[in-house]
Amino acid sequence: MASPFVELEVGERTVKVTNPDKVLFPEAGHTKRDLVDYYVAVGEGIVRALRERPTQLRRFPDGIAGEQIYQKRVPQKRPEWVEAARVTFPSGRHADELCVTELAQVVWAANLAVVDFHPWPSRRADVDRPDELRIDVDPQPGTTFADGKRVAAIVRETLDEIGYVGWPKTSGNRGIHVAVRIEPRWEFPVVRRCALAFAREIERRAPDLVTTAWWKEERGEKVFIDYNQNARDRTIASAYSVRPRPDATVSAPVTWDELPDVETEDFTLVSMQERFARLDDVQAGIDDVVCDLEVLLEWVAREETEGVGEAPYPPNFPKMPGEPPRVQPSRARKDAGPT
Repeated sequence: MASPFVELEVGERTVKVTNPDKVLFPEAGHTKRDLVDYYVAVGEGIVRALRERPTQLRRFPDGIAGEQIYQKRVPQKRPEWVEAARVTFPSGRHADELCVTELAQVVWAANLAVVDFHPWPSRRADVDRPDELRIDVDPQPGTTFADGKRVAAIVRETLDEIGYVGWPKTSGNRGIHVAVRIEPRWEFPVVRRCALAFAREIERRAPDLVTTAWWKEERGEKVFIDYNQNARDRTIASAYSVRPRPDATVSAPVTWDELPDVETEDFTLVSMQERFARLDDVQAGIDDVVCDLEVLLEWVAREETEGVGEAPYPPNFPKMPGEPPRVQPSRARKDAGPT
């Protein structure tokens, strides 16, 4: 008979894992206990990725083939040592989200069938001022992960030119994320506007390969750089998060030198444990190099002078200052009628 629970010693905490034999990844056969053991194995890395950040949780109580619960609010019924950070959404409403400060909190969440963790780019000390600029390289239909890697190489070259340090990781699905640590001096609209200016520079350098068009119908078969991942309440899967795919891939930090030769499928719940035991966290120095936004703020000023202004926000945002009409282009043409 399967054990109804096990108790694990995680640091100074005892964490109960209920139904450890419950299968969460049917195709690969991975259980809840496998998921927990994975997060323990990469503990230093996952805690570094989440530390002090408000974090949203993607839960799969019936396994990844079942219904998913995208949970922004940390459960009120929780151990006293599970911490939270209060955030405000674009709607003006607020919530207390999980705020990881130690590995036991990650294991506690995994016991709730949290497969992947989605942290904010800001920390609890000042949730309104991000300390991370996120460059989301998102291959669109008709493009490939190889195309994404080509774009990431241009991102690296551009960051090098302006003296920024970027830290790449696979998304665990189709794309590539590059994180740049920044001084937490600017609020979300400023950071997002800088991310837009950076994305447009990459588009300028590779116009046949890259797009910053927000509307999908305008992107074509190109790689989209999603500047809106820097808007308030937009999150991405953290480094070391398992993804809800049948093969249990992982959002894997890699070095720039590795990136040209890797594939998403190289990094799974199983293989990442061996890699971490061998290499530790290849991005252990991510918090040691902090960049300012002055160069990108200059790019923003240049764009404004040239008449190149804002771009659309996500649909859940109120109308933002300087934002162009948030109307799908084909719909706008239809509403305008014949010319």
